[in-house]
Amino acid sequence: MDSIKHKARQYLVPLLVVMSLMFLWNMSRNINDILIPHLKRACQLTDFQSSLVQSAFFGAYFLMALPAGLYIHRKGYRAGMITGLLVAALGAALFFPAAEIRSYPLFLLGLFIMAAGFTFLEVTATPYIAILGDPKEASSRLSLSAAIGSVGSTVAPYIGSLLLMHKEDIPEKVIQGYSSTQLQTFLSGEANMVKLPYLTLALLFLVMSIVVLLIKMPVIKETSDPSANKYSFKNVFKFPHTMLGVLAVFSYLGAEVGIVSFMIRYAQSLHIPGLSGQKAALFISLYMGLVLAGRLAGALLLKKIKPSNVLLISSVGAIVLVVLAILTTGYFSLFSLALVGLFTSVMYPVIFTLSIKGLGDYTKTASSLLIMGVVGGAVIPPLMGLVSDQGGIRLAYVLPVICYIYVTYYAIKGFKIKNKL
Repeated sequence: MDSIKHKARQYLVPLLVVMSLMFLWNMSRNINDILIPHLKRACQLTDFQSSLVQSAFFGAYFLMALPAGLYIHRKGYRAGMITGLLVAALGAALFFPAAEIRSYPLFLLGLFIMAAGFTFLEVTATPYIAILGDPKEASSRLSLSAAIGSVGSTVAPYIGSLLLMHKEDIPEKVIQGYSSTQLQTFLSGEANMVKLPYLTLALLFLVMSIVVLLIKMPVIKETSDPSANKYSFKNVFKFPHTMLGVLAVFSYLGAEVGIVSFMIRYAQSLHIPGLSGQKAALFISLYMGLVLAGRLAGALLLKKIKPSNVLLISSVGAIVLVVLAILTTGYFSLFSLALVGLFTSVMYPVIFTLSIKGLGDYTKTASSLLIMGVVGGAVIPPLMGLVSDQGGIRLAYVLPVICYIYVTYYAIKGFKIKNKL
């Protein structure tokens, strides 16, 4: 008993630090939902072009997940966290020159570098939290840490809307009436609004890298046989439930990112009197707040209910709500979209733990593959943007429905382990 208490105390500070990192990168990631409509105006973009914010961001996860996993496998968890924070700081700092010259490609580069840093953090944090404690409570622990990350996700849209959006929308007709000089002044002013938020983030990342460097973090040894700890994809591919889990992550995150990325755009299409972009951003905060509530509840429910059953209920609920949003109008439609957050709240931690179950020494490799699945956030929003540009924003929301249908399949059948090494 004393040994268990000692381990709990030993793990407490590292867990709190890692969870605080989850708060920080979730907050940074969800400012993107405000950045999309902001840069759409500042850089004069189409729906498809503005959605490339998410492509740059989540594309970095896809490209960097495997290198990050290999780096962490060789250097350890602490080195992975510090490297991730320093890289993220560099990306955030690039927003200053991007705003100075109003260069959309440079904004995208900054986002890509930030996300590359977050990839190191996420590839490190998720398995680290899963390992630090009783394996039977890994899903619960991940759900609780995800809930802390959701606090950052919840406050980000509100803070972002205050910093990047106007209290009252400036009508497009007014902007079109500007002279060339007035328009350039206005657009430059819009671009410059991003400087303070992202320079602040850069400073926070630097401070946290120092904290991680200074605190004592336990070294986790996952195997006593060094020869067994191989970084091999060949063996991971023998687990169908893991590979199907990668696609489940792709579908879940693609749907979530797509829904919130275009929520302000969707709200504006409803032409609700008095609903400005800044006020519409509150529905993104509501969505993320419900994600937070769901993850807090999930930390308890996952101790009593089979994770696969929780995932099934969540995916079916999400399908129903998105379909309702497509078929209705006004505030009811917006609230239906916001309520999706409650049902998607525990999807990622459940999919992750189901996907790495039974992998043993190949958990790190599988974690990298699962992180690659977040490329769904880079693919689904642009597809929604293309559909929106051609057929309207309402039709674009059919794509998240398709994504949740696949998650339902994974919850029913895909998660089952068929092969073992």
